[in-house]
Amino acid sequence: MTAMTATPSGPRPLLNRRLAEFGTTIFAEMSALAVSTGSINLGQGFPDTDGPEQIREAAVRALRDGRGNQYPPGPGVPELRTAIAGHQQRRYGIGLDPDREVLVTAGATEAIAAALLALVEPGDEVVALEPYYDSYAACIAMAGGTRVPVTLRPHDGAFRLDLDELRAAITPRTRLLLINTPHNPTGTVLARAELTAIAELAIERDLLVVTDEVYEHLTFDAAEHVPLATLPGMRERTVTIGSSGKTFSFTGWKVGWVTAAPDLVTAVRSAKQFLTYVSAGPFQYAIAEALALPDAYFDGFRADMTAKRDLLAAGLADAGFGVFRPQGTYFITTDIRPLGFDDGFAFCRALPERCGVVAIPNAVFYDDRQAGAPFVRFAFCKRLPVLEEAVSRLKGIAP
Repeated sequence: MTAMTATPSGPRPLLNRRLAEFGTTIFAEMSALAVSTGSINLGQGFPDTDGPEQIREAAVRALRDGRGNQYPPGPGVPELRTAIAGHQQRRYGIGLDPDREVLVTAGATEAIAAALLALVEPGDEVVALEPYYDSYAACIAMAGGTRVPVTLRPHDGAFRLDLDELRAAITPRTRLLLINTPHNPTGTVLARAELTAIAELAIERDLLVVTDEVYEHLTFDAAEHVPLATLPGMRERTVTIGSSGKTFSFTGWKVGWVTAAPDLVTAVRSAKQFLTYVSAGPFQYAIAEALALPDAYFDGFRADMTAKRDLLAAGLADAGFGVFRPQGTYFITTDIRPLGFDDGFAFCRALPERCGVVAIPNAVFYDDRQAGAPFVRFAFCKRLPVLEEAVSRLKGIAP
């Protein structure tokens, strides 16, 4: 079968026009390159160790006890929905009804897709912070929406949001703001003042907000994660997306969730039920236990990732990269121009052969590819010896 089918008017593409611009993801390409060259993969954001042993054993116990081996309830097992509500109450003071305001999804990616499919009509504009995780653009397209990027720009060693640019991007056709904090790929954590301005703008223009907070437990130094739903007037218009994968290092389990007011959860569930319907039955019970772990776990997790961030950031700077020290997530964005390069795609495709390390070109996260061309992202969610070896290899990158 070819990529075209015959029609009376000529060949017709098999792939519908909404998805025509999206091919194989850069993550698949670069991960395959890592395997074929035997390189250290600092491209795709997955840990190289499992999370807590007691949580893995909780999944085994659920399997053996027959919990979740058949279809779990559509909204998620009650134990997990209750645990998610408890987590939001303990951490942020957000009171949730587990039965009406929590929906379990197949990871955050499905949560984003379901939210956009449910809330966006064809022709609606969705304003998103650029650079953005690549599924955002695809999900907006599948919903028939029009994406409107507002670019986070480098300033004083970090990527910052221009609130005036955000305001100017909103038109009468704008339906929804898609916000990500802590922000992948830049590592920016939106400050309370910035989020307050976003909230005021959403209320003023009567907009919905979908906020991707999957890195909520990975903020560094003095950065504070502030859930948008905690700000005045935002509880009833915000869909908050969370995930277990980034916090507990079981990314393959694909357990995510949506929390929101009942009418918003009902809307998102209407779309979600026709995507996976249900998933990850036994793992849901395990993540319910994970969310009840003491604060010491979350503090230790953050401290471990801080040490890894510092090691890789220092190594990249020593190798000659311009380094944007992240406030959150487990990614470091670098500028390759100090090394004499300006094309992130070419740089990343040559990097495995040059020094045996894989990274991701940030341009894939931009509509304006030129704006992202000189930036490259590295993941530091790996074992310390792996990062040390990567730093050693990268010392030879300068031409």
